[in-house]
Parts: sequence; structure tokens; C-alpha cells
Amino acid sequence: MDKNNPIYFTRGNPATDALPIDDFRKCADAIFKEQGRVLFQYGHYSGYGPLRQWIADWFGAAYEQVLMGNSSMEFLTFAAALFVEKGDTVFLENPSYDRAITAMKRAGATVVGIPLEHDGIDLHAFEAALQQNVPKLFYIVPDFQNPAGVTISLEKRQRIAELAREYGFLIVEDAPYRFLRYQGENPPAFRELVPEKTLHISSFSKIMSPGVRVGFLIGPKDIMPKLHKWSEDTYIHPALVTEGIVYEYCRRGLLEPNIESLKALYAPRMACMLQMLDQHLPGIDFIRPEGGFFLSLNLSGEINGRALQENAKQFGIVLSNGSGFFTDGQGDNFVRLPFCGLSPEEIEEGVIRLSKAIDHHRIK
Repeated sequence: MDKNNPIYFTRGNPATDALPIDDFRKCADAIFKEQGRVLFQYGHYSGYGPLRQWIADWFGAAYEQVLMGNSSMEFLTFAAALFVEKGDTVFLENPSYDRAITAMKRAGATVVGIPLEHDGIDLHAFEAALQQNVPKLFYIVPDFQNPAGVTISLEKRQRIAELAREYGFLIVEDAPYRFLRYQGENPPAFRELVPEKTLHISSFSKIMSPGVRVGFLIGPKDIMPKLHKWSEDTYIHPALVTEGIVYEYCRRGLLEPNIESLKALYAPRMACMLQMLDQHLPGIDFIRPEGGFFLSLNLSGEINGRALQENAKQFGIVLSNGSGFFTDGQGDNFVRLPFCGLSPEEIEEGVIRLSKAIDHHRIK
């Protein structure tokens, strides 16, 4: 075991060898020759127009429903600032994306975590929480959830859509992994089920490159003017240079083949992770995703999860702090395992090291 070369089960980085650097270089050269004087000047606060139109066509939305930004995380802060006042209730999955929890707490929200099951949130808990407080927002990563890897079922999506209409809360649908399905078929997005109550946010970070920092939001026509105005007042306009390169990449028809290449690369890595967990950690409860970047372990009470996370480096691995993904700080026995940025060899060795670390931290 090489403690000096640990295996990082931490951030959900895409595979470095999958970044389309050469294609980006060609696209940058082409769009700079054609639109350089536009891209390097002040521009529209809602983003580069041709890319907005391309996304609108891709999703079957109106042009004015699309807002460009520097990341999907940026839109989380927009939503929190615009729709949440101090003391308002916000629902999130529990566990949830840690930065979403932070964004809502910074806005002064009372965050309520809804427990996750293997097919999405616990609907009974969700409806019980609604009887106590109606949230302004419900933040959800419906497909291959970060951090758990869960995909919410069609039946649960339909019920939440009904409840959004009945109670009037807004769904913030964070969907960066939706196009990275390796098995089966995607259920409809919330934007398709209840478009008048859904802010659909995503980015090109997972399907192209996180370095470009290009995100987008698609929302209901009646609230988009507020979001466009907030964008203008916040940063004048987003990063037009990178948006122009992304547009050229999409215009050339390179995005769909790139997504297919990523799926071909990542699917065996997910399969390797599942196989190694079955082999080396029998009896441990874990999520079996059908796509995305992550799966997760739920350790039993027989294992000292906090000590495992704190001492993982002694076994040649680095783990995220599980409590950061929970609205109430409870997460000592939760372990997130990203797999896309690791080679099959690293995954195999990492799971072997993890199994040894878990055995060491079993409560005698």
C-alpha cells in the first residue's frame, strides 16, 4: 500500500484524457476569426445570443427562457437571492450537493433535508414536511444524484410535480449528469413534467470541460425577466469568449459524439467499481447507479465512519467528509465514491484499500 500516492475518492472530476482540447483549439481559432470583435467586447447580460438559441432549440424552449452564466452553481445563488428571504423554508434531498446546502443557508433559509431512498426522496417524509412548512424552493439533482448516485423514479417525479402545482413551490432541477446515462432510459425531467414551476439548471462541465465555466438556466417565461435583470446587475455579462467557443463546438456537431465517447469511457469504470464493491465489500449497502459520476456507501453502525474518514490517508485513500452533504450534519457513515476520473486500475486498488480501512474501523 503506497501511502505516498493516495487514491482520491473526493471530487467528481471528469477524466483528464477525455477533455476535447484539440477540438477546442480549432473551434476557438474559427470563432475568433468570425466573431472575435464581438466576443472580446462587452456583450448582452443574458449571454452569447447564438449559444442561447442553440440551447433553446436543443431543449425545445423559447429563446427568452434561456439564460447563460458561468456555472450552474451561479444559478443556485441567483435562485437563493431572488426567491428566498431570511427564514423561508427550502427543501433539499438528504444527502444533497454540499454547495447547494451552503448557498441556501447563506441566503438565510431554513433548510429541511428530505431522506433519500434508492429510488429518490422519501415521499412520505416530503409530504409530512409540506404539512409543517411550504418551501419557497425544492432543490433536487434528479438524475444520478450528487452525492448519492440515486435517480428519482418516474412515479415520484410525477407526484412532486403535482405537489408543486398544488402548493406553489418552485423546483430547482440541477441536471449536469442527465446526458451521461450508461444503462436504461431517462425518465422525463421536471422541466417536462411541470415547466411552469421548474428552474432547470445545467452546464457543459461534465459533458465537455469544467474549465470552460459555461452554465445555462431554462425557466418559466413569467419569472425569467427577474433572472435576466439579476444577471445584468451581478456581472454585466457572463464569459462571452468561452461561450463563443462552446457555441462553435456545438454548431459543428461535436457535442453529441463527445457525449457518446464519454459514456463509452465511463460505463466500464462504473461497472468496475460495482464489481469491486461486490467482491471486496459484501454486505455493505451501496447505491447502484445507471450513469453519472458517483455512487455511495451507507455504512452500518458497526463501523466507525467518522474515524474512517479521518484516518483514510493511512490506508492510501482520501475520502470526502460525509457530513458536509447532509443538511443536519449527520453523515459520518456516508461515503461518496466518484469513479469517472479514475482509471480501472485505480478503482480496483482504491476499493481494495477502502475495504482494508473499513475492516480496521469496525467497532469491536
